[in-house]
Amino acid sequence: MNMIDIVSQNFSESIQAKIATADSLAPTVAAAAQILVEALLAGKKILVCGNGGSAADAQHFSAELLNRYEVERPPLPAISLTTDTSTLTSIGNDYSYKEVFSKQVMALGAEGDVLLAISTSGNSENVNTAIDAAHAREMTVVALSGKDGGKMRDLLRAPDIEIRIPASRTARIQECHITVIHCLCELIDRALFGAGN
Repeated sequence: MNMIDIVSQNFSESIQAKIATADSLAPTVAAAAQILVEALLAGKKILVCGNGGSAADAQHFSAELLNRYEVERPPLPAISLTTDTSTLTSIGNDYSYKEVFSKQVMALGAEGDVLLAISTSGNSENVNTAIDAAHAREMTVVALSGKDGGKMRDLLRAPDIEIRIPASRTARIQECHITVIHCLCELIDRALFGAGN
């Protein structure tokens, strides 16, 4: 296969993964957005975590809420747990990498807050430990996953929501995750500020 064919195949796979996600998960994404909206209306905040590309997605989401998505509006409280290198390395060094997010959730999370937990496989130990910490703090979890949902799927409980991308390739899952994140941002803006109506 030549380079042009590889590019075309990647675009085609991405398009098909997004169509499959839209067909199967649109109501789930809308339900997740409603949980986020209700938390924000109640004066609560959203904590976000993930590793690697999912860490970048966590930062992307929090930036869209703290600053703005597409329209001018007040900043919204979202904290990416992936950005404080001193905290991450301190916890990783003194305790374990498994706890780099959970310790932050225990310190910063409160009842009624939401944890947006991102893992393409659902098997990221530190993300799953953060889910347990969120539950201990009486927080709701919105999970972005893929493949078969991994260990994460068994940690979730009502009223948590899992948005599991119907794909097996990590790149395709990540591409769908960012589209889901943009949908959540738009739905939040429309619900809170009538943006785009």
